[in-house]
Amino acid sequence: MNNVGMISLGCAKNRVDSEEILSYFVRNGYNLVSDAKLADIIIINTCGFIESAKKEALDTIFSALQLKKITIVIGCLVERYYDELVAEIPEVDLFVRIKDYSRFGELLKPILKNEKLQGEIEKDKRILTTPSQQAYLQISDGCNNFCSFCAIPYIRGRFRSFPFKLLQKEIADLAQTGIKEIIIISQNTSVYGQDLKEKINICNILKECLKYPTFKFIRLLYLYPDMITDEFIQLYKDEPRLTPYFDVPIQHVNDRLLKLMNRHGDKALLTNLFNKLRTIPRAVLRTTLIVGFPTEKESEVDELQKFITDHPFDHLGVFKYSREENTSSYNFEGQISERVKTQRYNQLMKAQSAISYQLNQKRLGEEMDVVITGYDSKNYCYAGICYLFAPDDIDGRIYVYSSQRELEIGEIVRVKIVNAGIYDLDAEVIFN
Repeated sequence: MNNVGMISLGCAKNRVDSEEILSYFVRNGYNLVSDAKLADIIIINTCGFIESAKKEALDTIFSALQLKKITIVIGCLVERYYDELVAEIPEVDLFVRIKDYSRFGELLKPILKNEKLQGEIEKDKRILTTPSQQAYLQISDGCNNFCSFCAIPYIRGRFRSFPFKLLQKEIADLAQTGIKEIIIISQNTSVYGQDLKEKINICNILKECLKYPTFKFIRLLYLYPDMITDEFIQLYKDEPRLTPYFDVPIQHVNDRLLKLMNRHGDKALLTNLFNKLRTIPRAVLRTTLIVGFPTEKESEVDELQKFITDHPFDHLGVFKYSREENTSSYNFEGQISERVKTQRYNQLMKAQSAISYQLNQKRLGEEMDVVITGYDSKNYCYAGICYLFAPDDIDGRIYVYSSQRELEIGEIVRVKIVNAGIYDLDAEVIFN
């Protein structure tokens, strides 16, 4: 019983948890397998954020149970619905809540009767599951915002920054692996350090990453808009090695709805913020929006569309409001039908398609550095990391064509954009 397989669902923060758990098993003498059929133990790390994620998690659990292996289910779905899951899916050998990860070995004892797991899951010990040139750095967990639509504070708990010294060690360790892109994540990266005794903030994390020349891209995700400081903006202007990619979820721009969502700030704050961010050279802006929030009016969706037209985003995601138990908006009056939500989703995505295409067309002829991460045999081109796109292809992709020679994985090449669609870009390597 030595083979462990991990199925990790949901966000990058879940991926980091999975990497820590995989390291724990490796340190206890287990082998990792990528094919669940070859595993003696299957671990499923679930997301429980919105309805579609819950359905994906349950489908994955039931599919894994068909393999008749030891099945362990962990993650956000378990934290949120532990009692119901234990009662309704007794075929699962063990459910582990996030708050019980520190007791992982102890909880496994009844299942692995003849084996004893030593030690604990540790934040700075991971088995990286990202492509070889990338890795995530999680700097905090939990959230204090309590947006009225969001269950994260009830799943992950209150906001807590990880100690700076621990993060310094992690950054140094990641640099030693030779990765080219470090991706800094948390529920809200912009408030890092506010709960620590030492005077430290997200700028200190960025400066620490800048100490290591191996990081060609230093990317920051999930910034809460009202906590982005002038110090932060100035640092990006002063340090061109910082990747000027700003993922700032705003959810809406109508002041009435922002208040109902329990979001900090208003439309004026958002307008001022994005105007400031656009003063940073090569700034790339990404956001997410929610349509169909209770009581939302058609005129407020039109207001949202006008905002993204007047203040265009390079990348934009739209979510249909998901009515989640235990959130305050669950009991709001004025719930909106799925049909109307879909209409509003389509309205904004159609508008954004035109915006994305126009912005990408303006990139024709632009030159930039790309780290080669793989070869796409279907399209006879290479995949790569550039400053324009976040990981996991959520924004789009850059396709790199090399006419003179084969490229190596990890190689940094200078390319020129030669073709642009709504989401993807084609680029050719510049040979001197």
